[in-house]
Amino acid sequence: MKNNQRTIFEALKWASSLLTEVGRDQNAAELLLMHVLGWSRSELLARFHDLLPKEQDRLFSDFVTQHKLGVPVQHITGVESFYGRPFEVNKHVLIPRPETEEVVLAALNMVNDVFPHDQPLTAVDVGTGSGAIAITLALEKESLSVIATDISRDALAVAKRNQEALGADVHFLHGDLLEPVVADGIKVDLFISNPPYIAVEEMDSLSEVVTKHEPVNALTDGRDGLWFYQRLVRDLHNVLNKQAVVVFEIGHTQAQDVKALLVQAFPTANARIVKDMNGKDRAVCAHIQNGSPAE
Repeated sequence: MKNNQRTIFEALKWASSLLTEVGRDQNAAELLLMHVLGWSRSELLARFHDLLPKEQDRLFSDFVTQHKLGVPVQHITGVESFYGRPFEVNKHVLIPRPETEEVVLAALNMVNDVFPHDQPLTAVDVGTGSGAIAITLALEKESLSVIATDISRDALAVAKRNQEALGADVHFLHGDLLEPVVADGIKVDLFISNPPYIAVEEMDSLSEVVTKHEPVNALTDGRDGLWFYQRLVRDLHNVLNKQAVVVFEIGHTQAQDVKALLVQAFPTANARIVKDMNGKDRAVCAHIQNGSPAE
């Protein structure tokens, strides 16, 4: 009687071909099978010719079909890695991107430059989503007291679970942008935000994996992509200490506009643009002194 079990290699070859046909990333097959088996990539590669147990094969096939239909891999596995740590993700939060890791690194580097003596500092992450930025800051720099805000209670619930799972100390506030921070009279040394910055007319160019499964209000402002930057810059003077670091993640076409907003509001700001691993503009960072806005 013929054994109809597939080897791991055969299952991956089938899945990669299926996903490639519909324009999905073929590497997703490996990620999904690693999740099903609970193996590392090296273990998967070392056991390519092992037979795949039928129950795991059935589950793997189901997951591959889901991804073929547009469900993000991270929503199937329930997790995404960020700065080397696993973060729970679901439909209520934006899936953390590798480029945002570079924004966090840029923020940490600038904080170390501006505040070289490792004194206690306060940071706020506005629009925290999964909590990836806030939790990473808290874990990477223990002298930072980190606050994070979000208007979505569902997102905050995810962020709090990530905080507990990773053992970070972050204080979460529910509210619109900086409003809860201002209401509590909090002053910060580091402001960081990855706001919804995709212009409404650009939404149609995104993959359905993104537009149909990630929260739209975390992707776009429903306008030109600059609305949240304008609101945040307008209110920054209410929360910044006299010397502070401001870091915005941006879309690759927005660097000059966001930099101009900051310099207009804080004429003495030392603002610079940071590029990502692909050579695209990814962040605007500013060292602001005296914390007072332009008249």
